[in-house]
Amino acid sequence: MKMIQAEELVYEYEKRDDEGNVIGMNRAIDEVNIDVQQGQFVAILGHNGSGKSTLAKHINAILIPTGGTMWVNGRDTKDPNELMNVRQSAGMVFQNPDNQIIGTVVEEDVGFGPENLGVPTEEIWTRVEESLKAVGMLEYRTNSPNKLSGGQKQRVAIAGVIAMTPQCIVLDEPTAMLDPNGRKEVLQTVQELRRQKKVTVILITHYMEEVIDADHVYVMDSGHVVMQGTPREIFSQVDELKKYHLDVPQVTMLAEELRKRGLELPKGILRREELVRYITELWRMQNVNRT
Repeated sequence: MKMIQAEELVYEYEKRDDEGNVIGMNRAIDEVNIDVQQGQFVAILGHNGSGKSTLAKHINAILIPTGGTMWVNGRDTKDPNELMNVRQSAGMVFQNPDNQIIGTVVEEDVGFGPENLGVPTEEIWTRVEESLKAVGMLEYRTNSPNKLSGGQKQRVAIAGVIAMTPQCIVLDEPTAMLDPNGRKEVLQTVQELRRQKKVTVILITHYMEEVIDADHVYVMDSGHVVMQGTPREIFSQVDELKKYHLDVPQVTMLAEELRKRGLELPKGILRREELVRYITELWRMQNVNRT
């Protein structure tokens, strides 16, 4: 079943001069087509200004298409009667958790979304407990969010989205403001949620290492989808990615440099363990040939 489907999606906004006069239109999304199946982990890559965050905001109906259609769980985001259903189906987690956390106590913040949806009080507290447990933050339920680390705040923000029981979670560069430990915490939380609750995950990121476990990857540039495929297929095209000002995982780049120096390694190596295994096998074969 398709959870997210964009058909010839277009989004344009007005360009204005310093005096506020409209001087033209800018097309941020240009006839984009994407398909995300229920339960998939999909990553969207692109440099700044490529359109990836604009696309993400269409999934939660924060932005409405100026052309084409965005379907979320079978609902057209342009239909005002479906707005609440769309936002219940797809929850958003933004880059800066401080912009998403509004409560003075963790458990109150997590319960804010379900309360706005009209969920009965008893069920709200059940959801709060389950959501905080799911992200490993239950012991902090009575703490002030201001006293949490960046990674902990982002996990609370994710818990707030989970409490609204969405079928899809869209994470718009959720680790961009975090240190390596915070990034690791958040990604582990998201992967565990996928396993436990079978939610669809759409990750917008510029950290290449974060997408190696994705089912499918879309690469955007100037509002277009310019590449798509599995992580291995995408990262096998190092030179193509460089054209779009994107890097590859460090181990992939190392393997590519070794390939250029004559080692018979496959393209698209994604993990250190893979590279070690291939190099070990090459070394073993060389020793066998010498004897």
